Amino acid sequence: MLFAITPSGHASRARQREAGFSLLEVLVAIVVLSFGVLGVVGLQAASLQANKEARNQSVAVRLGRELGDMLRGNKDIAIQTGSTNPYLVADFRADSSTLPSASEDCSTSACTSTTTVAQFQIRDWLSRVRNELPLVRVVICADSAPYDSAGIPQWTCTNTGGLMVVKMGWTRQSTDRAASNASAVDRATVPSIVLPLIAGSAT
Repeated sequence: MLFAITPSGHASRARQREAGFSLLEVLVAIVVLSFGVLGVVGLQAASLQANKEARNQSVAVRLGRELGDMLRGNKDIAIQTGSTNPYLVADFRADSSTLPSASEDCSTSACTSTTTVAQFQIRDWLSRVRNELPLVRVVICADSAPYDSAGIPQWTCTNTGGLMVVKMGWTRQSTDRAASNASAVDRATVPSIVLPLIAGSAT
């Protein structure tokens, strides 16, 4: 007796194999897609951080140029050294330092001397810097060596030479993804920018 093998049995088993392979392919596709999404999310976070840092750099340069214009407009005071020059800032820190005093408010009435103009200008400028940059640190000084031997900007000033510079640094998010709490941010251990302001010296 001969038994015929119906094609329906083969077709049914083939469909089962196809269904199994389809499910496996879907699972693999989901895993691959998940890795891709995670990569895109990480890239987006890094991009946002880079954009924020670029914005801070742009703001700092703009503020530094504004300060340079102020000094050039009041050069008789700006080129002086020591306490007679209100534009000199030893170490201003947004989280701990107070704004320098100004004996007159030049926004409401004409200041009576170039010194009071300088006092008002530096107070107003530092106030805006503090508001626009996160936990900013500022040093304005005469400095003949703003960089160390390795070419890294440094906060210390020689207080000599014929060039006044402004040094600014701010707090930024750490690039160490494993860091948390206080270690997740980088303080301004070195200046982020060093800009020349004005040449000349009264001495």
